[in-house]
Amino acid sequence: MTAIVEPDIAFLRRPQRLYIGGEFVTTAGRLPTVNPATGGVLAEAPLATEREVDDAVAAARSAFPSWRAVPPTRRARLLWDLADRLEQHADELATIEVLDNGKPLWEAQAVDIALTIELFRYYAGWTTKITGSVQPNSIPGMLSMVRREPVGVVAAITPWNFPLLEVAYKLGPALAAGCTVVVKPSELAPLSTLRLMELVHEAGFPAGTVNVVVGGPEIGVQLVRHAGVDKVAFTGQTATGKAIVGAAADTLKRVTLELGGKSPNIVFADADLDAATGGAFGGLFFNQGQACVAGSRLLVEDRVADELVERLVGRARSLRLGHGLQPETQMGPLISSRHRERVLGYVTTATEDGAEVATGGAAAAVDGFEGGFFVQPTVISGVGNSMRVAQEEIFGPVLSVIRWHDVDELTELANAVPYGLAAGIWSSDTSKALRLAERLDVGTVWINTYGMFDVAVPFGGRKQSGFGRELGEEALEPYLQSKSVWLDLDAAVPTSGQGISR
Repeated sequence: MTAIVEPDIAFLRRPQRLYIGGEFVTTAGRLPTVNPATGGVLAEAPLATEREVDDAVAAARSAFPSWRAVPPTRRARLLWDLADRLEQHADELATIEVLDNGKPLWEAQAVDIALTIELFRYYAGWTTKITGSVQPNSIPGMLSMVRREPVGVVAAITPWNFPLLEVAYKLGPALAAGCTVVVKPSELAPLSTLRLMELVHEAGFPAGTVNVVVGGPEIGVQLVRHAGVDKVAFTGQTATGKAIVGAAADTLKRVTLELGGKSPNIVFADADLDAATGGAFGGLFFNQGQACVAGSRLLVEDRVADELVERLVGRARSLRLGHGLQPETQMGPLISSRHRERVLGYVTTATEDGAEVATGGAAAAVDGFEGGFFVQPTVISGVGNSMRVAQEEIFGPVLSVIRWHDVDELTELANAVPYGLAAGIWSSDTSKALRLAERLDVGTVWINTYGMFDVAVPFGGRKQSGFGRELGEEALEPYLQSKSVWLDLDAAVPTSGQGISR
């Protein structure tokens, strides 16, 4: 494969700092961030303490009254300007994402950065379209109006698998609605978020409108429990989401959760197998399988199961692993050594439960990157839906193949997991696919495609995949609250001589 020299990015040579109240804050605590492809230290992230968290919330609290009063057209211009700056620095941001996360450059460019830019532009358009209403009532002489107002201070807690994009998922609608935000990115991949704050600063957002603190779970807990935070927006593991709901109960915060998944990717015998193979492969191995929507359960009609597995095994064995900046790379490393051990532990469990590893199932050695956290793309056949490998989110490049015989059995299998995030259906019979889509207890169904996203289309889950929606108009709702205003039209008015003279 092509030899690479990692680019010299000025941002990575600068001391990394938090962003609080419109100022860049140096901290004593530092945490090395690691390049997953090499295992080497990339930079040192600034670690927040309890004091910095309090300062960030206080800054957001102080900025809220003035930010909500900013005219919608001004908020729109700021969001659009931020999108322009992201576009100007798109190559740099994509490279930072590759170095900090491990994903291939083409993925970072085509998905992470491109969607981030479009998302801010989309919500820039919504600032002028958040409207109230006049509601009819049955009381003579009374006018009743409903205002939609911003919730207040938002704590946005984001994961490491799509670092910049997940921050944008929260910032776009929150800022458009008039909320102020404290972001806590994952300490495993915080660098693109810190670079984003420099662009936020350059764009001229008022001090305190957006703030960033970096740290481990204890910082997230402090934000969730903080009396100065009105809403929590979280993306991450289901177990953490459950803990957040409990921690937010004391102050009755609003909470939206985008959590884990165990999505069924369903293939009928009448499907175009070329398309289904590509969809099953991309639906799982994209982003190294580190995606909540990964189609990790491949439910295949028995008549075509052997052929489909054979095709997938062939593609998996030819998949090129490497550093994300190598143009030949099709799949990069996992985020950390610890996560690699966890993923491979599921492969061991599957074989102990009686499944068979058709290909992969071990750590991968990549020439020149022996310190990287690579895993062989893995296909496991003979999986029963009750096995741990079929029930629990693995978050890695491990595909479980489950056979089925009739549609009633299929529907039961597809829904028989704790999660309800997404599903895919592959069939040449559109009517049959649509009927099945109605029976799937998930938030998104893709038919003859997989993993499509658009900034205008809402996304979110059911069951233990969380609640609330991101993207689209629906994503604005958790950041807004209604206020009813009553006016007595028959109230006393100034008599002649007491009012304004004509």
